[in-house]
Amino acid sequence: MKFKVFVSGVQKELKVERQAIKNFILGDVLLSEYFEVFLFEDAPAKSKSAEKAYLDEVNDSDIYIGILGEKYGTTIKKAISPTEAEFEEAKKLDKNILIYIKGQSATDKNREDGVKKLLVKIRDSKKGYSYKRFNNITELIRSVYASLIDFLKKEGIVGRSAFDERICENAKLSDMDAEKVRWFLRTAKAARKYPLKEDTPIKDVFTHLDFIKNGKLTNAAILLFGKNPHKYFIQAEVKCLQFSGTEVKKPFVNYQVYSGNLFEQIDKARAFVLDAIKFPVIQKAGSARFERLYELPEFAIQEAIANAIAHRNYNNASGIQLMVFADRVEVWNSGSLPPELTVEDLKKPHTSFPSNPYIANVLYLADYAQRAGSGTIEMLAKCKEHHAPEPEFVLIRNKEFRAILPRDIFTEDSLVRIGLNERQIKAVKYVREKGRITNKEYKELTEVSKPTATRDLSELKQKKVFTLKGIGKRSLFYILYESKISQ
Repeated sequence: MKFKVFVSGVQKELKVERQAIKNFILGDVLLSEYFEVFLFEDAPAKSKSAEKAYLDEVNDSDIYIGILGEKYGTTIKKAISPTEAEFEEAKKLDKNILIYIKGQSATDKNREDGVKKLLVKIRDSKKGYSYKRFNNITELIRSVYASLIDFLKKEGIVGRSAFDERICENAKLSDMDAEKVRWFLRTAKAARKYPLKEDTPIKDVFTHLDFIKNGKLTNAAILLFGKNPHKYFIQAEVKCLQFSGTEVKKPFVNYQVYSGNLFEQIDKARAFVLDAIKFPVIQKAGSARFERLYELPEFAIQEAIANAIAHRNYNNASGIQLMVFADRVEVWNSGSLPPELTVEDLKKPHTSFPSNPYIANVLYLADYAQRAGSGTIEMLAKCKEHHAPEPEFVLIRNKEFRAILPRDIFTEDSLVRIGLNERQIKAVKYVREKGRITNKEYKELTEVSKPTATRDLSELKQKKVFTLKGIGKRSLFYILYESKISQ
């Protein structure tokens, strides 16, 4: 049986918001399992009056969601609007009431009188209704998500414990890799001054890390120190793919799946990226010594992978996917940001809310990740020091998180890999120096005919290496593609 959510609000004004709530709930893996959504505009025509129909739906619902904007709505027989009637019905039946107000308090003066009066009712401290304000769809969805998760917790359906602190049934101490535990104790002592000695019994180590609950091992213990975590969690793996160009296209240059303990997954995935990206030899100024640097900072690569490992949704069957393109490295993991954070928050100081706090803590102690809340900021700083493009963070449908590390697509090695010929590569170098190139200049530079020049330049535009600028045939010219990432 599913809980029924009734979404209320002026249909014409709040059509987008109403539909967004429904689409989000039905599209979310967890919420769709426990909730169904009613929108009056989606219901088939019935013989009884609209007023009676929607009040019956409120009666049949478990949760009432009311969205308030500027408009009050058409009144019924000069009485109250459908939105207020639905609210009153939900209040009378003691339903779970969640109210979302579009716009901040400064905009309340612009609302219609009916809305202003309704707001007074809702804000009555004696009634204690739950209401939140939102400025856009993203904020609305985050608030709805947080409220519905709280509802499931109160119903006892979703436990308050994180995945990594839950008990792993049938797991035993004999499943643990003793040498990996010893390695961790050595590493944690050197990196973070962890107090336990290397010869501390495994059971005592796990007790100190809070990896034993009611005498049984937790999921975190298996994932971090298990001899074969895949035996218990088939989803605990990292798929690594390398492509020759800028799109997902076969054949793959390289494809590997890593499924050992979490430390091994990070190590092997990191090595996969470092093996795939440029590793130039640079002579230091005024010295005969050579310095070898990767085109992306190693710290940023490891932090992106470690974050995916620590924050992913292990209830989801999909693993972590790491993809190396000619112009970027992408790390995907299932899961979303907590309601308290937005993607923009990741680029400034913020509090961290790790999905798997016990895993995150051990990765920090072993110097595999930074202290909660600082990793993404340090990624930005390291990329800046390295003169690499700034990382990007993307949240897809609140179910999938992506960390994107742009590479320099305009290196000769990258240009060869995306299939450019010698003429085109020569033109890219020219534009990097001069800033632009015309069709005539391309002909003179490469000593080709006009049709060949046009064909070469069109291909450079299609592959998003060049962007065409100017107005009119005589003033057209090409510059380097105006984007950090060619996707």
